[in-house]
Amino acid sequence: MAIMNDLADAPAAPPSVGTAAPKAGGSFARYLVTRFLLIFPTIFILVTLVFFLMRVTGDPITAALGGRLTPDQLAERIHAAGYDRPVIVQYFEYLGQVFTGNFGRTISDNRAVTEVLATYGAATLELAFNALVIALLVGIPFGLLAARLRDHWPDAVLRVFAILCYATPVFFAGLLLKLAFGVWLGWLPIAGRAGVNAELQLTSLQNPTGIYLLDALRSGNMDAALDVTRHAVLPAVALGLLTAGVFLRLVRTNVIGTLGRDYVEAGRSRGVSEYRLLTKHAYRPALIPIITVMGLQIALLLGGAVLTESTFEWKGLGFQLAQYLTARDFVAVQGIVVLLAVIVAFTNFIVDIIAALIDPRVRF
Repeated sequence: MAIMNDLADAPAAPPSVGTAAPKAGGSFARYLVTRFLLIFPTIFILVTLVFFLMRVTGDPITAALGGRLTPDQLAERIHAAGYDRPVIVQYFEYLGQVFTGNFGRTISDNRAVTEVLATYGAATLELAFNALVIALLVGIPFGLLAARLRDHWPDAVLRVFAILCYATPVFFAGLLLKLAFGVWLGWLPIAGRAGVNAELQLTSLQNPTGIYLLDALRSGNMDAALDVTRHAVLPAVALGLLTAGVFLRLVRTNVIGTLGRDYVEAGRSRGVSEYRLLTKHAYRPALIPIITVMGLQIALLLGGAVLTESTFEWKGLGFQLAQYLTARDFVAVQGIVVLLAVIVAFTNFIVDIIAALIDPRVRF
């Protein structure tokens, strides 16, 4: 400790000739602006890829309604929607619509795509948030335990558990959870976001957020809140375990690396307990990579939400996306995928800023 104090009190070495010392405040501002500006080319590339991939199969009208309309009716619908024009013209028109918030209308049920996004988006965000909470509650403590008991049998068991969590398809994990806790034990409901009565009460509220638990708590309806929580457990666990395995291995690896640092060894030589070394000295530095990776896991959660919502009949964007894919309604699919891409891009921006605030080295 005395050595560390001496180093802290020593005068800083002057910068080498020709090298200017970095300005912390300016570097963070530049980093913030740079990361924000990178969002727009990312979204542009994603919108472009989604548009042209959706056009590989032809125009959306023929894909969705071909075989159900006469050739004349089909040609009329295609002309009315403008899909008989050159693809590049349709592309630039679509870009203009997207920048004004217009994602078109669905073909199968003639709804504005923005209406679909507003109706079902809150349900998907609620599921993703619940799954992220489960992933953190499982991954971080088990990762610390695996690092503390490195090379012992609990460490081996937890590493196998992490691999199984990540490798098991989310729909298969959901089916196992439904069978075990819903059918055999009868502890939890296996489908839907809430019971019939609770859902009617929550959807009839004035200015609902669409997040059932939040709406139930705002209205003071504890029975509905309990019902919503019970319905959310199995989908959140099925989706959360997918990411928990990543967090577990990441925490274990980083904590083991931190435990070998000189300042930890110095604390150990002074008699500091292993528990304190683990929770106070090794844990916090190991959180920085977890925060960085968390943004990437949001994309994994949103992608897994498609299968999870279909498995549990959770009426969110993932559930609707599966329905529109079955109906070959590529206009709706295109709008939902673009929205999810925008959410992922902004989430990564927020995570990058948090990581830069915690660890200034990220800014340079």
